[in-house]
Amino acid sequence: MSDQAHIALLPCRAVVAVQGPDWRGFLQGLVTQDVETLAPGELRYGALLTPQGRLLFDLFILGRDEGCWLDCAAAGQGGLVERLRLYRLRAKVELTESGAPVAVAWGARPAETGWTADPRLAELGWRRYGASVDANASAGDYGAHALALGAPGPADWGADDTYPLEADFDLLNGIDFRKGCFVGQETTSRMKRRGRIKSRMLPIVFEGAAPAPGSELLAGSLRAGEALSGAAGRAMALVRLDRLDAGALTLGDGRPWRPDWPDWLKAGLAA
Repeated sequence: MSDQAHIALLPCRAVVAVQGPDWRGFLQGLVTQDVETLAPGELRYGALLTPQGRLLFDLFILGRDEGCWLDCAAAGQGGLVERLRLYRLRAKVELTESGAPVAVAWGARPAETGWTADPRLAELGWRRYGASVDANASAGDYGAHALALGAPGPADWGADDTYPLEADFDLLNGIDFRKGCFVGQETTSRMKRRGRIKSRMLPIVFEGAAPAPGSELLAGSLRAGEALSGAAGRAMALVRLDRLDAGALTLGDGRPWRPDWPDWLKAGLAA
């Protein structure tokens, strides 16, 4: 890692405060991550799925002295609160849209206290909530850093279209398969037990501008996936792993592409 701390605010993320005497049991039956053992100051990664097992919201769950904070996509903050309220029924839980800022740091840990390690990958750095920071980088810089590491985000899975295992949640510490039931658990566990996920999100490299999200990727004459978010020379993609050897890999406009396997993804698929 670089010995310089890069710090950025993430206006694309927002916080939902969850508290009340029933908050642990309430969330435990909903999200993919274990919250029963979550300690104050501890950060875990998870998701809220549809009953059919598709991704709705990715969540960083920060333990607090009273309840927890859910770090979610800012565009989905209101939708997350609305969805949680549908599940609340008689549970004694308070849900509040917080204005607490979300900051990230990478390269080197900042000297200030309050930074918590990103639970997905050590190289993704640290997150901090509810405090002002001296930013020296932008959200775009952080996005480029995450893309370089091959870590997908909400821009890659859209709404209700993607299974969490396709978005590598099982390899990024986003699912606790030992915790018991959660919304969408049956489908998720069945896919895990079968052990063969046809499609995975991984970075691809190519020459020139990034293809438009949703653009077709080809292996010979076969569809091998689709491009997701990206930049010049590199993009995330949802790739059919079983078709990578089916022929020459080309974008829809004929440019060649190839997968750029992150070490964490190779190791996870080989395990």
